[in-house]
Amino acid sequence: MTPPAIRSGTGAPAALFFEDLVPGLTVDLGTVTVDGDEMLAFARRFDPQWYHVDPQLAEASRHGGVIASGFYTVSLFMRAYVDHLLSRAAADASPGLEELRWLAPVRAGDRLAVRVDVMGARPSAARPGLGTVILTGTMLRLGPDNRPEQEVLRTRFRGWFALRPVGTDPEATPAESGPQKSGPAESGPAETGPAEAGSPAEAGSPAEAGSADGGPAGAGPAEAGPSEAGRPSAAAGPVAEQHA
Repeated sequence: MTPPAIRSGTGAPAALFFEDLVPGLTVDLGTVTVDGDEMLAFARRFDPQWYHVDPQLAEASRHGGVIASGFYTVSLFMRAYVDHLLSRAAADASPGLEELRWLAPVRAGDRLAVRVDVMGARPSAARPGLGTVILTGTMLRLGPDNRPEQEVLRTRFRGWFALRPVGTDPEATPAESGPQKSGPAESGPAETGPAEAGSPAEAGSPAEAGSADGGPAGAGPAEAGPSEAGRPSAAAGPVAEQHA
């Protein structure tokens, strides 16, 4: 009897397994463009703070206009992650986030390059057949010349991925899933996903980043630990974090 195929995060047969997600791997998740109407609709439904939903008040404030909810930005990241990695990988679930930082405001029309870096991987002792992968996700605003201008979001999280079934021939990891050296390609559905950093915290300030979008829900901008220090270079190139 043929065992059932292991499914990707979107239900298709998986092409990538735990063994393919090696530390040091960078995966290009494309580029998303922030849709202003969707950004406002999200904020009105889920995060109706005035600097997310009131153009007049926001224009007269230090923000200089409406900025996206940080949770909209995270949703844009998630859509790109699903479209460009989980749709092909034998993803099981995630035990959660370790870090979530909104480093700069995001606005309608911004073009954001998205990527994930594999920081660590080990077989799971608690869940046979799965491995735990530690990933760092980033979003960088691109300028008119398509070069990165500023990092707007960083998150560190864990995911569970199925081990390659015994007896199957390991397939070469598709080129698009390997380390990306060129600029990210324009993404499809993700382009209408979440927008910019929802906190008025412009420089990753822990106090502001937490308060702007609901405090503790922002996963408290913890300082980068050792795993951050060794983070591989991004596809779009390193961008220095902005400080207040």
